[in-house]
Amino acid sequence: MDCSGIGPITTEEKVQKKNDVKARSMLLMALPNEHLLTFNQYNDAQTLFAAIQIRFGGNDATKKTQKTLLKQMYENFSAPSTESVDSIFNRLQKIISQLAILGENISQKDLNLKFL
Repeated sequence: MDCSGIGPITTEEKVQKKNDVKARSMLLMALPNEHLLTFNQYNDAQTLFAAIQIRFGGNDATKKTQKTLLKQMYENFSAPSTESVDSIFNRLQKIISQLAILGENISQKDLNLKFL
């Protein structure tokens, strides 16, 4: 007899809970370390994702400013000769990815020229 008052858990509910735990874990892993304590309080993936969107989504003015800064970073991108090609590529790819999230796409031709 189930004493918790909730009743038996179905297989579907177990799968849903497992998927939620995975999604929540993935969201937490994507956050910078300094934000983990802030967001660890959310017990399910849906509320965690909503809190992340509110915190990092920003308003239109914020997004415009962020886009401008990222464009400047892209335009001024340079790499010291002592840096590895992998490191250079990763830094450039991070800027490109952040611009894409904000709706600013860089053509492959421009990206290739910048990388070279």
